[in-house]
Amino acid sequence: MSLARNRKRSSAIALALLAWAAGSAPLALAQGKAATAAPAAAAAPAGGSVREFTLTQLGLDYAINLRGTHGAVGIPFSVRADELITSASLRLNYAYSPTLIPELSHLKVSVNDVLVTTLPIVRAEAGKPQSADITIDRRLITEFNRINIELIGHYTRECENPVHSSLWATVDASSTLRLGVVPLKVAADLGTLPQPFFDRRDVRRATIPFVFGSGTATSTLEAAGVVSSWFGALAGYRGASFPVSSGELPAAGHAVVFAMPETAIAGVTLPAIQGPALAVVDHPRDATYKLLLVMGRNPAELRTAAAALALNSRALSGAGAAITGFQEPPPRKPYDAPRWLSSERPVRLGELAPPADFSVQGYTPDVVKVNLQPPPDLFTWRSRGIPLDLRYRYTPRVRPDQSTLNISLGDTFIASLPLRAAHSGGDHWWNPLTQKLLPDGTRTEHKEILLPPSALGSRNQLRLHYYFQPAASNCQPLLDNVRGGIDPDSTIDVAKFPHYIAMPELAVYANSGFPFTRLADLAETAVILPDQPEPADTETYLALLGQIGNATGYPALRLSVGRAANVAQWADKDLLVVGGLQSQPLFTQWAARMPLKRSNGAREFHLASWIDDTLDLVAGTRVREDLPSATAMTVAEDGTDAVLAGFESPLRPERSVVAVVTSAAAQAPLLNALMTPGLVKSVQGSMTIVRGDQVHSVLTGETYYVGRLPPMAWLQWHLSRSPLLLAALVVALAFVGAAAAYVSLQLRARRRLR
Repeated sequence: MSLARNRKRSSAIALALLAWAAGSAPLALAQGKAATAAPAAAAAPAGGSVREFTLTQLGLDYAINLRGTHGAVGIPFSVRADELITSASLRLNYAYSPTLIPELSHLKVSVNDVLVTTLPIVRAEAGKPQSADITIDRRLITEFNRINIELIGHYTRECENPVHSSLWATVDASSTLRLGVVPLKVAADLGTLPQPFFDRRDVRRATIPFVFGSGTATSTLEAAGVVSSWFGALAGYRGASFPVSSGELPAAGHAVVFAMPETAIAGVTLPAIQGPALAVVDHPRDATYKLLLVMGRNPAELRTAAAALALNSRALSGAGAAITGFQEPPPRKPYDAPRWLSSERPVRLGELAPPADFSVQGYTPDVVKVNLQPPPDLFTWRSRGIPLDLRYRYTPRVRPDQSTLNISLGDTFIASLPLRAAHSGGDHWWNPLTQKLLPDGTRTEHKEILLPPSALGSRNQLRLHYYFQPAASNCQPLLDNVRGGIDPDSTIDVAKFPHYIAMPELAVYANSGFPFTRLADLAETAVILPDQPEPADTETYLALLGQIGNATGYPALRLSVGRAANVAQWADKDLLVVGGLQSQPLFTQWAARMPLKRSNGAREFHLASWIDDTLDLVAGTRVREDLPSATAMTVAEDGTDAVLAGFESPLRPERSVVAVVTSAAAQAPLLNALMTPGLVKSVQGSMTIVRGDQVHSVLTGETYYVGRLPPMAWLQWHLSRSPLLLAALVVALAFVGAAAAYVSLQLRARRRLR
């Protein structure tokens, strides 16, 4: 059966390729003209569309500088498995050095090692921003691709220094790749999951429609939350949204359908449901697209099917599969999310990135990048730092120079480690610099680095960049024979830090899903929807679960979903409350606890006065000084503003509530803010207002703490935060000391009188 399916798929692809190639001209290995008509290249084919990607979207999130006589950069891009490329073009924005000799210098542009064009150096345009529209032959494009841009630069006709400072060109990250695509029919096969519903080669934000029957029950929404968190974990940095429809399919595109025997969806004929099952079928309106059916006879079986999809999708095959003998994994332990640094042991860097990423070569090597996501409630007060036990190797320098291994955490510089010469101190047995080299000619070093906790945050990236000082000079070639590498057995250790954090703090929710993600399966989390949720409420819930899945890397297998009317039964859980200010009754019932309240139909803040600020300072309840506590900001009455608010649960102390106040109009800006790195960093404090592409945060309301500290650390921390408590303790100790001295003196006086 599998062979037959593969043959059908191969035949379909082959026919599509033949039809596509029929009107194509013979492949040209080189195209001499740099500028071509971009509109023609970018025109959408019939039934197709045009994708546009900036270099930043393609992963080049740094300044692109080409240096030396042969400076180069590679730009990777991929093509979805269910799309066929019909046209391709690159709008390249660039500039180059005024000292380049036009007759000897140019820029080479190639795709998958095939030359596409050369861009000449024009002296009159040197040093100015320029643009070139480059048409790319569509037949050069495969599943995984690479655009190479190389500077061939010379500044003199005589002997030259190959790394002279005048040899440079820059490529702007706003350069745009345009791809014309048409959909390609793919096989209905569970073995290709998560494709075509999610394709890791697509760098755009994932949009995956979810389809339900009418009157969706909370149990069905729990199953949908499992699936959306799984897709969110797969989507990663892209983010994912889940448009919702009830009783009908979207007109086009792939979709996920949740069905029980009584579910009625227009145009969909469900197979006989005899237990938890999964199936992939053609979209009834357009067989190019597929439907993923998640089925069960009852809510429990529907959730079993969703869990099997999230945990065992790689074991599935064929157009359909019955789920038998499935057992859910045991409950997760606190702080054991797969994407978090372990709180129980040192973590190898090799666990956080592929081994191939730890080795670099050449005088312009790539940066070694390791994503770090510690538990967001680590208590690092008065800590010297987070230990990084770094083991690295490099090609020893011929003589001492300025070569270094530079370490940074995000945008924060940490340290610069010198790369030493092979015999910088003399070749003697007592010289510690004389070491045996590894077989590849590199030397190993070991260094413990302390990472500042303030720079680590909830999510950051450790960057290790080798700088090899070029040894070339005029008339001497530059031999590209240097190597560097980070040992994957290097470790980072956060196990010694306790878990304790002042709440509310929306930054840890926006970046790590905390406090809900303390248990990766969300066993202590309940999502509370309005009693009559709107589609926008369900879409917001699913998108938030996708973000939480991205934070943990694990599906929300034990999440609970409830309505406002029965919120009391979830008193022992952390609550994520979603809805509109009018549709969600809890926003009215809990108004006294929220930093947002209603007044005469409008929405406004609880404002803090200077008296409140003074009392907070004296009592030590204000834990952040970088956010305003008083503001005159208001929230639009038309529902175009979204609000995130954090506060302690009115149902149980030390439990948290995150209120998501939104509407159909405010939903898109809110989700965009949570999925955009440049915006999510502004989500902080106890309340955040999202107004279009503007994010404003404030800190107001009562502070509470979650987690546990050793008794002495707890006392020291709270005394340091509260001048009033410290003064009271000093006075009390003074009275105790005075009383003890008085009693001692009285006893001595009595003995003397005797």
